[in-house]
Amino acid sequence: MSNAQGDWIWFELMTTDPDAAQAFYAGILGWTASPGGVPGMDYRILATADSQVAGLMKISDDMAPGPAWLGYLAVDDVDASSQAIEGDGGAIHMPPTTLPGVGRMAMVADPQGVPVYLMRGESDDTSTAFRQCDGPDTTHALGHVVWCELATPDPDAAIDFHARHLGWRQEGSVPMGELGEYRFLHAAAGCFGAMTGTPPGAPAGWLFYFHVPEIDEAARRIRDAGGTIIDEPMAIPGGDYALSARDPQGARFGLVGPRTSASD
Repeated sequence: MSNAQGDWIWFELMTTDPDAAQAFYAGILGWTASPGGVPGMDYRILATADSQVAGLMKISDDMAPGPAWLGYLAVDDVDASSQAIEGDGGAIHMPPTTLPGVGRMAMVADPQGVPVYLMRGESDDTSTAFRQCDGPDTTHALGHVVWCELATPDPDAAIDFHARHLGWRQEGSVPMGELGEYRFLHAAAGCFGAMTGTPPGAPAGWLFYFHVPEIDEAARRIRDAGGTIIDEPMAIPGGDYALSARDPQGARFGLVGPRTSASD
């Protein structure tokens, strides 16, 4: 893929019940699903009306860490990046592997233990799985990941680590009380998310936020479909609202969207 080093290029839901998860997210985000064409694996491609946004993969009931959303980051050289990350205190969970027709990938973790995939896609196309959600018209971003949030026990070390290996930079922040600063993260294409300390009792990890047309309606659909709201919709800079939730299988995710006057 033509995305720059450090860009988010794909997102993947690992779940114990693909049929139930497919129906749940279709009701929340309007996704359709199609076979991923991976031999011997139940892998599905989730898409909005105009582009592919994520993958859906079946895992066994006892596979750690259980149902979860993971992200893929573009790198120029999967092998070299994996080795550099391991040599800098990180870990390789899945060694560099080539999937014919897709690309080369590896799963790594930073020194705080947070996993992520590295990938160099075979296609020359630019991934649009992540889309910026700014400006007066954000309909192009509906159903896409629009914000990536990292909770980590050592934000200073994590910022330095990701700057060395992915070219990220940290610019700007807002205070978050006992969690420290909410620090905004930038890649070559601009700001994509933020980093903060790990809340007490919560695991370190990435939380991916999808864009919805109306936040309260989305929250209602989550509850009606058997999901759980973790953090109720709260106002965020720019006028939208954000929430975090768990799907019925236990995977955490976030939503961002406006609150219309009819819902006030």
